[in-house]
Amino acid sequence: MASKPMANGSSTFSVIGSDVTIKGNISASTELHVDGRIEGDIRCASLVQGEGSVVHGAIEAESARLSGTVVGSISARELVVLRSARIEGDVHYDALTIEQGAEVEGRFAHRVPEHRDVDQTAGDKAASAEGEPKLTLAS
Repeated sequence: MASKPMANGSSTFSVIGSDVTIKGNISASTELHVDGRIEGDIRCASLVQGEGSVVHGAIEAESARLSGTVVGSISARELVVLRSARIEGDVHYDALTIEQGAEVEGRFAHRVPEHRDVDQTAGDKAASAEGEPKLTLAS
């Protein structure tokens, strides 16, 4: 796993190359770029998955950009599923973009943002788009 350092010495992202297979869970506090094969769960701030990458396990990230194969559940605040992606599992999201041609076998569920005010009246809820699912279809 390679890491690109910033000037102050902290890591900005980590890369798992296409020739690497990891069996076990991965946790990263920054961006993770996966081109290899992961057999385990991934938890990170931001995930970028390469086209040839395969993940067998759950993914939990603030943001995820998927273009490979995922067999497992996905939970992300901002999720982008590119046309080359193949997903088998349930998807939980706050904001979702799916390119035409992507394949998903599973259920989609919009996550309710944790910061919502539970004391809102019904009229306020109808007027507020904050809690509404955001779905974008990319061409």
